[in-house]
Amino acid sequence: MTATAAPPVGRLTGDAPDAVDPTGPRRPWWRRRRAQSEPGEPGGRTNWWLTGLMIFLSLSILVPMYLVVVTALKTPDQLTGAGFDLPSPVTFGNFGEAWRLTDFPRSALNSAVITVGAVVLTLLTNSMVAYAIARNMHRRLFKGLFFYFIAALFVPFPILMLTVAKLTAQLQLDNQAGLILLYTVFGLSFNVFVYVAYIHSIPRELEEAARMDGASPWTVFWKVIFPLLRPMNATVGIITCVWAWNDFMLPLVILSDPEAATLPLQQYVFQAQFSTNYTVAFASYLLAMIPLLVVYVLAQRWVISGVTRGAIK
Repeated sequence: MTATAAPPVGRLTGDAPDAVDPTGPRRPWWRRRRAQSEPGEPGGRTNWWLTGLMIFLSLSILVPMYLVVVTALKTPDQLTGAGFDLPSPVTFGNFGEAWRLTDFPRSALNSAVITVGAVVLTLLTNSMVAYAIARNMHRRLFKGLFFYFIAALFVPFPILMLTVAKLTAQLQLDNQAGLILLYTVFGLSFNVFVYVAYIHSIPRELEEAARMDGASPWTVFWKVIFPLLRPMNATVGIITCVWAWNDFMLPLVILSDPEAATLPLQQYVFQAQFSTNYTVAFASYLLAMIPLLVVYVLAQRWVISGVTRGAIK
Protein backbone atom coordinates (compact mmCIF):
# COMPACT_ATOMS: atom_id res chain seq x y z
CA MET A 1 0.00 0.00 0.00
CA THR A 2 1.49 3.19 -1.17
CA ALA A 3 1.29 6.17 1.20
CA THR A 4 -0.04 9.32 -0.33
CA ALA A 5 1.83 12.56 0.24
CA ALA A 6 0.18 15.05 2.51
CA PRO A 7 -1.11 18.15 0.80
CA PRO A 8 0.98 21.28 1.23
CA VAL A 9 0.14 23.43 4.21
CA GLY A 10 -2.45 25.97 3.27
CA ARG A 11 -3.68 24.05 0.18
CA LEU A 12 -6.87 22.04 -0.14
CA THR A 13 -6.68 18.39 -1.38
CA GLY A 14 -8.11 17.96 -4.84
CA ASP A 15 -8.16 21.71 -5.55
CA ALA A 16 -6.21 23.64 -8.09
CA PRO A 17 -2.58 24.37 -7.27
CA ASP A 18 -3.40 28.01 -6.55
CA ALA A 19 -6.24 27.19 -4.18
CA VAL A 20 -5.45 28.37 -0.66
CA ASP A 21 -6.87 26.83 2.45
CA PRO A 22 -8.46 29.52 4.62
CA THR A 23 -7.52 27.44 7.64
CA GLY A 24 -3.84 27.69 6.74
CA PRO A 25 -1.29 29.75 8.66
CA ARG A 26 -2.29 33.33 9.28
CA ARG A 27 -0.49 36.45 10.41
CA PRO A 28 -0.68 37.36 14.09
CA TRP A 29 -3.72 39.35 15.14
CA TRP A 30 -1.77 42.57 15.73
CA ARG A 31 -0.37 42.49 12.21
CA ARG A 32 -3.82 41.81 10.73
CA ARG A 33 -5.27 44.75 12.61
CA ARG A 34 -2.43 46.99 11.45
CA ALA A 35 -2.93 45.93 7.82
CA GLN A 36 -6.71 46.38 7.91
CA SER A 37 -6.79 49.73 9.67
CA GLU A 38 -4.97 52.62 8.13
CA PRO A 39 -4.56 56.09 9.70
CA GLY A 40 -7.44 58.36 8.80
CA GLU A 41 -9.87 55.44 8.18
CA PRO A 42 -12.65 54.39 10.57
CA GLY A 43 -11.09 52.17 13.19
CA GLY A 44 -7.58 53.20 12.15
CA ARG A 45 -4.76 54.36 14.35
CA THR A 46 -4.78 57.90 15.68
CA ASN A 47 -1.86 60.09 14.73
CA TRP A 48 -1.38 61.76 18.10
CA TRP A 49 1.43 64.04 16.90
CA LEU A 50 -0.77 65.48 14.15
CA THR A 51 -3.73 65.68 16.50
CA GLY A 52 -1.68 67.55 19.08
CA LEU A 53 -0.41 69.95 16.42
CA MET A 54 -3.96 70.65 15.24
CA ILE A 55 -5.10 71.28 18.81
CA PHE A 56 -2.19 73.67 19.41
CA LEU A 57 -2.85 75.60 16.19
CA SER A 58 -6.56 75.79 16.99
CA LEU A 59 -5.86 77.14 20.45
CA SER A 60 -3.42 79.72 19.03
CA ILE A 61 -6.41 81.18 17.16
CA LEU A 62 -9.29 80.52 19.56
CA VAL A 63 -7.59 81.84 22.70
CA PRO A 64 -6.72 85.32 21.28
CA MET A 65 -10.20 85.48 19.73
CA TYR A 66 -11.75 84.68 23.11
CA LEU A 67 -9.69 87.43 24.76
CA VAL A 68 -10.79 89.95 22.12
CA VAL A 69 -14.48 89.13 22.56
CA VAL A 70 -14.28 89.10 26.36
CA THR A 71 -12.35 92.38 26.50
CA ALA A 72 -14.81 94.08 24.13
CA LEU A 73 -17.65 93.23 26.54
CA LYS A 74 -15.88 94.54 29.66
CA THR A 75 -15.57 97.94 31.25
CA PRO A 76 -12.12 99.50 31.78
CA ASP A 77 -12.37 98.73 35.51
CA GLN A 78 -12.74 95.01 34.81
CA LEU A 79 -9.43 94.86 32.96
CA THR A 80 -7.52 94.89 36.25
CA GLY A 81 -8.41 91.24 36.87
CA ALA A 82 -7.38 88.15 34.95
CA GLY A 83 -7.82 88.50 31.22
CA PHE A 84 -9.72 85.21 30.93
CA ASP A 85 -12.46 86.24 33.36
CA LEU A 86 -15.94 86.61 31.89
CA PRO A 87 -17.36 90.15 31.88
CA SER A 88 -19.66 90.87 34.80
CA PRO A 89 -21.79 92.70 33.87
CA VAL A 90 -21.67 92.45 30.08
CA THR A 91 -21.22 95.86 28.46
CA PHE A 92 -22.37 96.47 24.90
CA GLY A 93 -21.79 100.20 25.06
CA ASN A 94 -18.22 99.75 23.78
CA PHE A 95 -19.56 98.92 20.31
CA GLY A 96 -21.59 102.12 20.17
CA GLU A 97 -18.59 104.14 21.33
CA ALA A 98 -16.38 102.50 18.71
CA TRP A 99 -19.00 103.18 16.03
CA ARG A 100 -19.00 106.88 16.97
CA LEU A 101 -15.28 107.45 17.43
CA THR A 102 -14.26 105.80 14.16
CA ASP A 103 -17.17 107.27 12.18
CA PHE A 104 -17.75 103.66 11.17
CA PRO A 105 -20.16 104.16 8.22
CA ARG A 106 -17.88 106.59 6.38
CA SER A 107 -14.57 104.85 7.13
CA ALA A 108 -16.03 101.42 6.35
CA LEU A 109 -17.34 102.77 3.04
CA ASN A 110 -13.89 104.12 2.18
CA SER A 111 -12.33 100.76 2.99
CA ALA A 112 -15.01 98.95 0.97
CA VAL A 113 -14.44 101.12 -2.11
CA ILE A 114 -10.69 100.56 -2.00
CA THR A 115 -11.04 96.85 -1.28
CA VAL A 116 -13.59 96.15 -4.01
CA GLY A 117 -11.61 98.18 -6.54
CA ALA A 118 -8.38 96.42 -5.65
CA VAL A 119 -9.96 92.95 -5.86
CA VAL A 120 -11.66 93.58 -9.22
CA LEU A 121 -8.61 95.18 -10.83
CA THR A 122 -6.32 92.48 -9.43
CA LEU A 123 -8.42 89.62 -10.80
CA LEU A 124 -8.75 91.19 -14.25
CA THR A 125 -5.14 92.22 -14.77
CA ASN A 126 -3.09 89.69 -12.83
CA SER A 127 -4.88 86.74 -14.38
CA MET A 128 -4.15 88.07 -17.89
CA VAL A 129 -0.48 88.60 -17.09
CA ALA A 130 -0.20 85.12 -15.61
CA TYR A 131 -1.93 83.55 -18.62
CA ALA A 132 0.46 85.25 -21.04
CA ILE A 133 3.45 84.06 -19.03
CA ALA A 134 2.16 80.51 -18.50
CA ARG A 135 1.46 79.90 -22.19
CA ASN A 136 4.75 81.44 -23.35
CA MET A 137 7.11 80.06 -20.72
CA HIS A 138 9.22 78.50 -23.47
CA ARG A 139 10.23 82.00 -24.60
CA ARG A 140 13.16 83.63 -22.89
CA LEU A 141 11.42 86.99 -22.38
CA PHE A 142 8.40 85.56 -20.58
CA LYS A 143 10.52 83.23 -18.49
CA GLY A 144 12.63 86.21 -17.45
CA LEU A 145 9.48 88.15 -16.53
CA PHE A 146 8.27 85.26 -14.41
CA PHE A 147 11.50 85.10 -12.41
CA TYR A 148 11.51 88.89 -12.17
CA PHE A 149 8.10 88.82 -10.50
CA ILE A 150 9.20 86.03 -8.19
CA ALA A 151 12.29 88.02 -7.18
CA ALA A 152 10.06 90.97 -6.28
CA LEU A 153 8.54 88.86 -3.48
CA PHE A 154 11.79 89.27 -1.54
CA VAL A 155 11.83 93.08 -1.67
CA PRO A 156 10.37 94.50 1.59
CA PHE A 157 7.94 97.38 1.34
CA PRO A 158 9.80 99.77 3.74
CA ILE A 159 12.62 100.00 1.20
CA LEU A 160 10.18 101.38 -1.40
CA MET A 161 7.91 103.30 0.95
CA LEU A 162 9.37 106.81 0.68
CA THR A 163 9.91 106.53 -3.07
CA VAL A 164 6.35 105.33 -3.65
CA ALA A 165 4.89 108.08 -1.45
CA LYS A 166 6.81 110.80 -3.31
CA LEU A 167 5.99 109.40 -6.74
CA THR A 168 2.27 109.05 -6.06
CA ALA A 169 2.14 112.62 -4.74
CA GLN A 170 3.83 113.93 -7.90
CA LEU A 171 1.42 111.99 -10.10
CA GLN A 172 -1.57 113.14 -8.02
CA LEU A 173 -2.36 109.56 -7.08
CA ASP A 174 -2.35 110.18 -3.33
CA ASN A 175 -6.01 109.19 -3.21
CA GLN A 176 -8.21 106.11 -3.33
CA ALA A 177 -7.54 105.49 -7.03
CA GLY A 178 -3.79 105.48 -6.45
CA LEU A 179 -4.20 103.15 -3.50
CA ILE A 180 -6.20 100.69 -5.62
CA LEU A 181 -3.48 100.77 -8.27
CA LEU A 182 -0.75 100.13 -5.71
CA TYR A 183 -2.55 97.13 -4.23
CA THR A 184 -2.87 95.69 -7.73
CA VAL A 185 0.81 96.23 -8.54
CA PHE A 186 2.23 95.08 -5.20
CA GLY A 187 0.17 91.90 -5.28
CA LEU A 188 1.24 91.03 -8.81
CA SER A 189 4.28 88.95 -7.82
CA PHE A 190 2.49 86.50 -5.56
CA ASN A 191 -0.62 86.34 -7.72
CA VAL A 192 1.36 85.56 -10.87
CA PHE A 193 3.14 82.79 -8.98
CA VAL A 194 -0.11 81.04 -7.98
CA TYR A 195 -1.93 81.76 -11.25
CA VAL A 196 0.84 80.32 -13.43
CA ALA A 197 0.95 77.10 -11.44
CA TYR A 198 -2.82 76.71 -11.80
CA ILE A 199 -2.96 77.59 -15.50
CA HIS A 200 -0.39 74.87 -16.23
CA SER A 201 -2.98 72.32 -15.06
CA ILE A 202 -5.55 73.47 -17.66
CA PRO A 203 -5.35 71.33 -20.82
CA ARG A 204 -4.21 73.18 -23.92
CA GLU A 205 -6.69 71.16 -25.98
CA LEU A 206 -9.49 73.41 -24.76
CA GLU A 207 -7.78 76.47 -26.19
CA GLU A 208 -6.90 74.69 -29.44
CA ALA A 209 -10.53 73.65 -29.92
CA ALA A 210 -11.67 77.24 -29.39
CA ARG A 211 -9.11 78.55 -31.89
CA MET A 212 -10.28 76.00 -34.47
CA ASP A 213 -13.75 77.47 -34.08
CA GLY A 214 -12.35 80.90 -34.94
CA ALA A 215 -11.92 82.37 -31.46
CA SER A 216 -9.35 85.13 -31.00
CA PRO A 217 -6.80 85.06 -28.12
CA TRP A 218 -8.97 87.50 -26.17
CA THR A 219 -12.04 85.33 -26.68
CA VAL A 220 -10.12 82.21 -25.64
CA PHE A 221 -9.05 83.86 -22.41
CA TRP A 222 -12.40 85.37 -21.43
CA LYS A 223 -14.64 82.53 -22.63
CA VAL A 224 -12.49 79.49 -21.87
CA ILE A 225 -9.65 80.23 -19.42
CA PHE A 226 -11.12 82.86 -17.11
CA PRO A 227 -14.21 80.77 -16.15
CA LEU A 228 -11.89 77.86 -15.31
CA LEU A 229 -9.92 80.15 -12.99
CA ARG A 230 -12.87 80.54 -10.63
CA PRO A 231 -11.32 78.60 -7.69
CA MET A 232 -8.03 80.47 -8.01
CA ASN A 233 -9.86 83.79 -8.50
CA ALA A 234 -11.64 83.17 -5.21
CA THR A 235 -8.34 82.44 -3.47
CA VAL A 236 -6.58 85.51 -4.87
CA GLY A 237 -9.67 87.63 -4.25
CA ILE A 238 -9.85 86.69 -0.57
CA ILE A 239 -6.14 87.27 -0.04
CA THR A 240 -6.36 90.69 -1.70
CA CYS A 241 -9.56 91.52 0.18
CA VAL A 242 -8.06 90.74 3.58
CA TRP A 243 -4.89 92.65 2.74
CA ALA A 244 -6.61 95.78 1.43
CA TRP A 245 -9.23 95.83 4.19
CA ASN A 246 -6.80 95.43 7.10
CA ASP A 247 -3.80 97.32 5.71
CA PHE A 248 -2.59 100.27 7.75
CA MET A 249 0.77 101.20 6.24
CA LEU A 250 -0.15 102.02 2.64
CA PRO A 251 -3.17 104.22 3.47
CA LEU A 252 -1.10 106.01 6.10
CA VAL A 253 1.67 106.76 3.61
CA ILE A 254 -0.40 107.43 0.48
CA LEU A 255 -3.69 109.09 1.46
CA SER A 256 -3.52 112.84 1.96
CA ASP A 257 -7.24 113.59 2.43
CA PRO A 258 -8.51 112.89 5.98
CA GLU A 259 -12.00 112.33 4.58
CA ALA A 260 -10.71 109.33 2.60
CA ALA A 261 -9.23 107.61 5.67
CA THR A 262 -9.85 103.89 5.86
CA LEU A 263 -11.09 101.97 8.88
CA PRO A 264 -7.61 100.90 10.15
CA LEU A 265 -6.53 104.54 10.06
CA GLN A 266 -9.57 105.63 12.04
CA GLN A 267 -8.93 102.91 14.61
CA TYR A 268 -5.62 104.57 15.39
CA VAL A 269 -7.65 107.07 17.44
CA PHE A 270 -7.66 104.56 20.30
CA GLN A 271 -3.87 104.79 20.63
CA ALA A 272 -3.01 107.67 22.94
CA GLN A 273 0.48 108.76 23.88
CA PHE A 274 0.51 107.00 27.25
CA SER A 275 -2.51 104.69 27.20
CA THR A 276 -4.79 102.63 24.96
CA ASN A 277 -8.56 102.28 25.23
CA TYR A 278 -8.55 98.48 24.93
CA THR A 279 -12.24 97.82 25.49
CA VAL A 280 -13.45 100.19 22.77
CA ALA A 281 -10.55 99.28 20.48
CA PHE A 282 -11.34 95.55 20.62
CA ALA A 283 -15.01 96.29 20.01
CA SER A 284 -14.00 98.25 16.91
CA TYR A 285 -11.83 95.36 15.73
CA LEU A 286 -14.77 92.98 16.02
CA LEU A 287 -16.95 95.33 14.00
CA ALA A 288 -14.28 95.48 11.30
CA MET A 289 -14.09 91.67 11.19
CA ILE A 290 -17.75 91.16 10.29
CA PRO A 291 -17.52 92.11 6.57
CA LEU A 292 -14.49 89.85 6.07
CA LEU A 293 -16.24 86.93 7.71
CA VAL A 294 -19.20 87.37 5.38
CA VAL A 295 -16.91 87.45 2.35
CA TYR A 296 -15.07 84.33 3.44
CA VAL A 297 -18.26 82.37 4.15
CA LEU A 298 -19.55 83.21 0.67
CA ALA A 299 -16.31 82.33 -1.14
CA GLN A 300 -14.89 79.47 0.93
CA ARG A 301 -16.25 76.69 -1.31
CA TRP A 302 -14.28 78.03 -4.28
CA VAL A 303 -11.15 78.32 -2.16
CA ILE A 304 -11.47 74.73 -0.94
CA SER A 305 -12.12 73.59 -4.51
CA GLY A 306 -8.95 75.29 -5.71
CA VAL A 307 -6.87 73.75 -2.92
CA THR A 308 -8.18 70.23 -3.55
CA ARG A 309 -7.63 70.49 -7.30
CA GLY A 310 -4.05 71.56 -6.77
CA ALA A 311 -3.52 68.67 -4.34
CA ILE A 312 -4.96 66.13 -6.77
CA LYS A 313 -2.79 67.42 -9.57
